Amino acid sequence: MTVEIELKLALPAHAARRLRAHPLLRSAPVTRKVMLGLYFDTPELDLFRRKSAFRLRREGYHWVQTVKLDRGSVGGLSVRPEYEVAVTGNQPDFTVLPEVARAALTADIEARLAPVFSTEFRRTAWLLEIDNGRIEVALDIGHIRAGDADLPVAELELELLDGDGACLFDVARQLLATVPLVPEYRSKALRGYALLGAWRESPCKAMPAAIEPGLPAAEVWRLSFLAALAQFGHNLPGLLAQDDPEYLHQTRVAVRRMRILLSLGRGLALGRPAWREVLRSFMTVISPARDLDVLVTETLVRAVAGLPDPSRLAGLVSRAEAARVRAGRLARAAAGSTELTALTLEMGAALLDPLRDGPDALGWASQALDRRWRAFRKLARQFDTLDAEGRHRLRLLAKRLRYTGEVLAPLYGRRARRFLVQVAEAQDRLGVANDVAVAHRLLADLDRDGRMAYARGLVEGFIAAGAHVDEAAAPVRRVLRARPFWR
Repeated sequence: MTVEIELKLALPAHAARRLRAHPLLRSAPVTRKVMLGLYFDTPELDLFRRKSAFRLRREGYHWVQTVKLDRGSVGGLSVRPEYEVAVTGNQPDFTVLPEVARAALTADIEARLAPVFSTEFRRTAWLLEIDNGRIEVALDIGHIRAGDADLPVAELELELLDGDGACLFDVARQLLATVPLVPEYRSKALRGYALLGAWRESPCKAMPAAIEPGLPAAEVWRLSFLAALAQFGHNLPGLLAQDDPEYLHQTRVAVRRMRILLSLGRGLALGRPAWREVLRSFMTVISPARDLDVLVTETLVRAVAGLPDPSRLAGLVSRAEAARVRAGRLARAAAGSTELTALTLEMGAALLDPLRDGPDALGWASQALDRRWRAFRKLARQFDTLDAEGRHRLRLLAKRLRYTGEVLAPLYGRRARRFLVQVAEAQDRLGVANDVAVAHRLLADLDRDGRMAYARGLVEGFIAAGAHVDEAAAPVRRVLRARPFWR
């Protein structure tokens, strides 16, 4: 058995020439070969459900049989057991596999394995000998095929042969200086199963962190940050490839979680100011796109359905959709930028090793939650006298309390759930007035020439009639009466 540690990155096929000319690779030993892969599974796709893969791959005149067990990916980096052995033909030979691999397959699965999809690509591989390790840099250009379905592939795999995993990120950052790269968490096998219809790309919600009370605070912070980074990485391919508002929304949620964690990390000397600045800049691009998504796909849809003559809104809807498309294009460009990829690689490298020193996690978490709880309560007690700006500040405080609580909730178990649900409800109700204000601002931007004044007035009246901005009082009071789960 070997443990495969690799960093996977996607690139445009047209950038392959630039990659081959990179100074880091020009003097490195290089091999080129055409590789044909056959992926096997049962008719019920048992291996897919177990997050495993069985592959036969022809390399030149030889066939290699591989069993892989998935262990997940963060920022494109995956670590997984791999059992590989040469065989004499293009049919499985289970007898040559070690017992641990056969146990993962089971005899019943072995009896029913058959080819389900194939890969064919040209691989150019360079062997890099660097100060802290040996790395194979492999460029794969080709296709994944399942029946008549065909998916082009252009990706870079950096596999650690010897040394420290951080050197994978170092090499990737050097290549990024001249080649556009983005993290790629999807294996070829996963994309093959997508062609079969067994797996569908979908937006990824917040991922739980594997944290527990006995860990040091710094390690809780690291694992929580890795979970947020994983959510970001899993939404990135969908954000770049599809015009689906939910990918943008979940990407923004992941970035918010990372920013909350950077704020929490300041007390542990883990603040990372440079990370905060890049994430802040990214948010300034994706937030307007998200606001327009909500306006077009939610607010205007309700207005068109609720008003008696929706044709009067056609011109305004058309303008809003055009603005949404432009903002989405800018958001995708920012998501695929070298600056953001460099940040992702830097984060991945910095978060590789466990953090074993420092204060207790529960004490640190309680202090962080107390600070946010006190700030919320101080303003919430004045709720009846707050103006629109005051309620907006209260909404932001509720959001910070909620996100901090969600990040740290695994330390406290189920008792955190009720409190966080109440905070979320208060935040949502406080957000109604903010949503109205954002909608008014966006509609004003769309009607700068005054030609859409009538349609704009109809929509603004529709929004105002359904806003119910005074319904936040009861949820806010429930939060004030709630018992903090961390005490």
